[in-house]
Amino acid sequence: MAGKGDTVTQSATNPRRSVNILGCRGVPAAHGGFETFAARLAPYLVQHGWDVTVYCQDDVQPGADMGFYDDEWQGVHRRHIPIARTGPVGTISFDLKATRDVLSRPGVDLVLGYNTAVFAALNRIKRRKVVMNMDGIEWKRAKWSAAAKAWFYLNERAGSYLSQVAIADHPSISDHLRSVSGIKSVVIPYGADLITGADAALLEPLGVTPNRYFVSIARIEPENSILEIVQAFSLKPRNARLVVLGKLEDGNAYHQKVKAAASAEVDFPGAIYDADRLAALRFYTLAYMHGHQVGGTNPSLVEALGAGNPVIAHNNRFNLWTAGEGQFYFATVEECAAHMEHLLDHPAAADAARVAARARYARDFEWEKVLGQYRMLLEDVADGAPVKPAY
Repeated sequence: MAGKGDTVTQSATNPRRSVNILGCRGVPAAHGGFETFAARLAPYLVQHGWDVTVYCQDDVQPGADMGFYDDEWQGVHRRHIPIARTGPVGTISFDLKATRDVLSRPGVDLVLGYNTAVFAALNRIKRRKVVMNMDGIEWKRAKWSAAAKAWFYLNERAGSYLSQVAIADHPSISDHLRSVSGIKSVVIPYGADLITGADAALLEPLGVTPNRYFVSIARIEPENSILEIVQAFSLKPRNARLVVLGKLEDGNAYHQKVKAAASAEVDFPGAIYDADRLAALRFYTLAYMHGHQVGGTNPSLVEALGAGNPVIAHNNRFNLWTAGEGQFYFATVEECAAHMEHLLDHPAAADAARVAARARYARDFEWEKVLGQYRMLLEDVADGAPVKPAY
């Protein structure tokens, strides 16, 4: 097998390997962790001698031309599937059509997420090689209905048994898969960019001053502890700001609780997708607030480490492993507030946490390392070589 930094040279005796990427909305990424990952991995594999196909969901109006079509992006073959339905039904329809289409194509099938893993039965019937990223423990999320939780639970089991190789993005996800399904998975975390500078002028429309604000970048929902973070910050005047990114809806009871708990120093600018503005918000924040209670290697937390952010995170096994030592963890509103006050009053503590964040990022989350691990795994699967699991 080629070394991690080597470009693979193919020949008649070593034909080009091929991979089909399913499970995301496509490339380039608009937003979303799997789309961002696919937009990184696909060109990387092309540069290393692979033929890469990414299935892309095209949202169209009912009555539009529903024929599949193909084009190319950065050397990547894109297979477009028009979908007229919206929401979960549209996603399920897209995944089924992509799965049926890929059965006639060569290569390893890399499936990002297990939300429709039952469809992988078709791949296995055709004796195809399936590698599946098992994402987080979706069926444990409080926001889902009982029916949705049952669907995710079924598909988690299906993904565990139908994939030739299961990928966990966090050791605790690997432990979970081993305990509930008995499978051994390969641990490869999510990656992020290193941010070493940003344009401070991009902060001006938001009315914040570098190193005098905290930032949260997450969906505004209970399991992300947004209410607790807002309550902690709002316990007293801070002479600083809390910037809470995410969409707020007037009819959402939880969103109304969050807004009601906010002091005048809390800002809700909505969802921001501009990459440069997000980079500036991360780079200049006093600390990144991460309240996620469930999940694996959360992309937003990894991106905070890549920006060298001090982290104040919910105290759980997922965040403790990802952010590592030298950061700050809370289980209560009071603990969260104490960490905020400590960082506001002690610049040296923030500086030390920045150093720790950079070190943690460099150890596991650089894109080159993450993509190299995926490439080596896919090479082993494509070539029929043994795959070493996490355990």
